[in-house]
Amino acid sequence: MKIVVCVKQVPDTNDVKWSKENNIIREGLINIINPYDEYAIKTALDIKKISPDSEIILLSMGPNCAEDVLEYGLAMGADSAIHLCDKKFSGADTAATSKTLAAAIKNYIKDFDIIITGQFAIDGDTAQTGPSIACHLDLPVFTYVKKVLDIDDGEISVKYERENGIKVAKTCTPCVICMLKNTEEIKNPKIDDYIKAQQKEIKILNIDDIEMQTEEAGIKGSPTFVQKAFRPEITRMCKKINDNSIKEILSHIREENGKKEENKQQC
Repeated sequence: MKIVVCVKQVPDTNDVKWSKENNIIREGLINIINPYDEYAIKTALDIKKISPDSEIILLSMGPNCAEDVLEYGLAMGADSAIHLCDKKFSGADTAATSKTLAAAIKNYIKDFDIIITGQFAIDGDTAQTGPSIACHLDLPVFTYVKKVLDIDDGEISVKYERENGIKVAKTCTPCVICMLKNTEEIKNPKIDDYIKAQQKEIKILNIDDIEMQTEEAGIKGSPTFVQKAFRPEITRMCKKINDNSIKEILSHIREENGKKEENKQQC
């Protein structure tokens, strides 16, 4: 079984600083592996426990520094990695990113059984890339997956989250799975793991290697762009209620509603 895990390097959101113009200051910003992608790798490793002959291939698109997250994933236990690195890939939105990743999977990796992505990327939070890859490759997709339960005879069953609760379903492979975080512990690789990872291959591919047209990739292939990043203004207020009785809570709600009505009449 061949498992492709898509990973992304993102800025550490705990370390983001803003300029006076409300733009992100990128100089000196610390980059990390997208936290949801760690669970994607962990899921692939769990599948390999069920099917020991499985091969785990990491796939990432980004500048030279994105190789750090691939090295981290290899140290976690992945078998090999592919780094899509070309100036023609830069400035891609989720549409161009998913098309590029799909092209690499279809035209270079070719023979695969499962594609796993993180449900979200913390720098964009769109949740579009995984489902878009599935769309480009015409594959079934599970989103908001908490856990892979079993793989047997070309079928995979998962536990996934929906608004009305947790559900279980199955589909045939090949397919795409988009992982949420879960309660399982992610163990940080040790020095020995990084030493072993140095013996594993990171293949660097450009746009020609994945048989993609320039106008489909990067900023040229992106129908959307970020015009401005800004700090949201927080207008909510919090009021502490010591007496946790229904009567007391309703009293405060009526009081706040009364103030709002007064303000409307004054306007």
